[in-house]
Amino acid sequence: MSISAKDVKALRDETGAGMMDAKNALVEAGGDMEAATQALREKGLAKAAGRSDRENDEGTIAVAVSGNTAALVQIKTETDFSAKNEAVTGLAQSLADAVLADGTGAVDAHSEALDDLKVTIKENIGLGAVEQIVAADGNVLDTYLHVQDGRGVNAVVVEGAGISQDELHQIALHIAFAKPSYLSADEVPADEVEAERAALLEITKAEGKPEQAWEKIVDGRLRGWFGTRVLLEQGLHGDKTSVKDSLGGGSIARYRQVVIGG
Repeated sequence: MSISAKDVKALRDETGAGMMDAKNALVEAGGDMEAATQALREKGLAKAAGRSDRENDEGTIAVAVSGNTAALVQIKTETDFSAKNEAVTGLAQSLADAVLADGTGAVDAHSEALDDLKVTIKENIGLGAVEQIVAADGNVLDTYLHVQDGRGVNAVVVEGAGISQDELHQIALHIAFAKPSYLSADEVPADEVEAERAALLEITKAEGKPEQAWEKIVDGRLRGWFGTRVLLEQGLHGDKTSVKDSLGGGSIARYRQVVIGG
């Protein structure tokens, strides 16, 4: 049957398929646009399955917040070019809004939209972090999203108690750029601490330090090591005052950070 160029173009615009693929799908579907669209979609998803083992360390992150609830959603892509696509960033925000309203299970209702991205963009696209954070009664939340070239690349949600919103925002900014691995020193695995202590002891010995000073020197260096990894031990914005000492009697209940490529 005769297939018009107008119909082929419309199908290509709808599905992102190549010209011949779109024309053949319309021919096979007898000119039925809906059937041709579905056929191309199924073919595209089959190809997408073959891309599932490709690295997708790029992507975008979206954050949504209302009152004492925040949500963040990460969509993973293979390239930063695709991550900046408005279809990708828009879906990430729609998912974050849905998770904010209805919890992490809300992403399931958008699975077809995610599948469509896999087909049209032709990359290994998938979900990364999907989280809803609800602050305890009386606590406050703050968020920060670092946007680069139109996409979110570094997202932070932090919950505090007995601390003002402005002060908590400074903590969120600090987390974004200091990238701590743990909230407090007691969260660091004991075997990791002991391995670092042993390494620092060997370094101290190799420097020829007197044996009676080894323990004190290693303890000091271990504190410095904690200061690079533990939020409460880090200097706020690189200053001498630690995050812990800047809280004025308040506390940080928890934080969550997601970084593209991190």
